[in-house]
Amino acid sequence: MGKTIKNICCIGAGYVGGPTMAVIAQKCPHIKVTVVDLNEQRIADWNDADFDKLPIYEPGLADVVAEARGRNLFFSTEVDKAIDEAQMIFISVNTPTKTYGVGKGMAADLKYIELCARQIAEVSKSDKIVVEKSTLPVRTAAAVKTILGSKKNGIKFQVLSNPEFLAEGTAVTDLHAPDRVLIGGEDTEAGQSASQALVDVYSNWVPVDSIITTRLWSSELSKLTANAFLAQRVSSINAMSALCERTGADVDEISRAIGSDSRIGAKFLKSSVGFGGSCFQKDILNLVYLCRQFNLPEVAAYWEQVVNMNDYQKHRFAKNIIETLFNTVSGKKIAFLGWAFKKDTNDTRETAAMYVADELLQDRAEIHVYDPKVTEEQIFSDLEYLQTHRVGQYVEQGEVMSMDEIRTLVTVHDDPYEAMLSAHAVAILTEWDEFKVYDWKKVYGGVLKPAFIFDGRNIVDKDQLVKIGFEVYNIGKGN
Repeated sequence: MGKTIKNICCIGAGYVGGPTMAVIAQKCPHIKVTVVDLNEQRIADWNDADFDKLPIYEPGLADVVAEARGRNLFFSTEVDKAIDEAQMIFISVNTPTKTYGVGKGMAADLKYIELCARQIAEVSKSDKIVVEKSTLPVRTAAAVKTILGSKKNGIKFQVLSNPEFLAEGTAVTDLHAPDRVLIGGEDTEAGQSASQALVDVYSNWVPVDSIITTRLWSSELSKLTANAFLAQRVSSINAMSALCERTGADVDEISRAIGSDSRIGAKFLKSSVGFGGSCFQKDILNLVYLCRQFNLPEVAAYWEQVVNMNDYQKHRFAKNIIETLFNTVSGKKIAFLGWAFKKDTNDTRETAAMYVADELLQDRAEIHVYDPKVTEEQIFSDLEYLQTHRVGQYVEQGEVMSMDEIRTLVTVHDDPYEAMLSAHAVAILTEWDEFKVYDWKKVYGGVLKPAFIFDGRNIVDKDQLVKIGFEVYNIGKGN
């Protein structure tokens, strides 16, 4: 039997830590759960009386937080205090791709993980179970354990790997009824006891046969592998979408045809302007870097092509807009519907919209953005990040633009119809459901003619829009 856990701390109140700990607190009212973060504004937002102001938008999340917050769920900036009190500590901090030094553009930057490990070692006065929740390269646990044991004060630490498999937009549903929970631990008596302690936490609501225990290294690598396989499917169908457009085939019909094959399945076969989010590209590039480090160049090249295809898809979409608008978008108003990387989230990390915007801005287009959940501040932050780092197959080819110039070319709107008024073209970059039910006759009356729509998510009714008078360009369909 594992140790009975009564007090949990999570370092990191972001997209993984916040929702995961909220559901653990909801399902385990006998366990005190404290989520800590050094970002005072983020913690203030988690504690806001107005649940619409939570820093993360996920359907159902506000109800979960409302049920548990103040009962056994707490959000705090008092990191040392929470670490000291906890029996189990989740590390759920950001592990971005390195933008400098060895491994630039591919390797995971583990500085925040290391800082967490050092702080836990410094503060702890009793034995702890430390759980890797962030996505990490294989064998990171060994480095974490080395740091934890550096104090030589007799305190014992067990390190577990418990990767998340959440899909943003359905995170709460995924947490309530996960396909599986993966726990990796050391193959020792102490390691197995620590694993069982975490199994006991999840088994409060997750069926035991859905909880998989493995070696540490298998657990760490499983997360990277899962995301690589899913991204591979998206890049594969997007590769076929380019061929569909040249041959007159319909990529949606092909997706249905091959998805009905039980050996393939229907999920992640939706062609689009490209995948985004915090995981897919970062994890694949991390995998590529690992393969190169272990002298597996052929394996590295295989996975790198998944990312290259995703870059190509975004470039193809932007290039089509420019070519269709008579080979220039300079001074032309392009309305962007959507900025988040997918619907039902306000997450914009690696969003396709950012990269398409960058290519159009290189030609000095005037971009007008509407997204129901993404703030103006975040949109300009994304564009500034891209100018600062300019990492990507096509981004690197462009010039660095000043933020002053970008602010003269980009306008963010609260009203979608205002964003589209007098536009030369409308580009759909996120598959928000509300875009399907807009009054497109009203939109047509207000845009410049010829009226172009570039549907990067294949969500609007093309036949209906064509009848209204629009020229509609879809991903993977002969137009």
